[in-house]
Amino acid sequence: MCVERTGQVSQPSEVDRITLVGLVFEAATGLHRAVGPPLERHCELAGQDFEILIRLARTPSARLRMSDLAAQTALTPSGLTRAVDRLSEAGLVTRQACPEDRRGAFAALTSTGEERMRQALEIHRAQLSELLEGALEPDEELALVAALRKLRDRVNPEASFLTP
Repeated sequence: MCVERTGQVSQPSEVDRITLVGLVFEAATGLHRAVGPPLERHCELAGQDFEILIRLARTPSARLRMSDLAAQTALTPSGLTRAVDRLSEAGLVTRQACPEDRRGAFAALTSTGEERMRQALEIHRAQLSELLEGALEPDEELALVAALRKLRDRVNPEASFLTP
């Protein structure tokens, strides 16, 4: 909804929604550009590697089915397979068979992967503090998280049940 100058509430127009989605994409692109290079330089983690590892690190068992991990990331199943292969070669992730489904597999964080993520998260938290400090009030941040979670649940429902 939009509040017009008259103080009346109106429904968002198509143009407003185009602007909304454009701003979300532009903000995401800017965040990727800002946080990616330092993680790669200091932790030897490319953006997609960090995306995979952080999702594993935030999961209580530190492992996810490959299909669930694909649903949470911007990677295709084949792209995820290649990325997990690369992370496995680096000793950060292992593949584990799924006992319930012989065709399924889990990606699991190794102790080396956990240590790398501890280092990366320290850098990442500092980056985010620098980037976001003063940009939004605390209540605006909470509202943005809630709104983005609703939007994510609508456009990517497969990811919504997996992430806090």
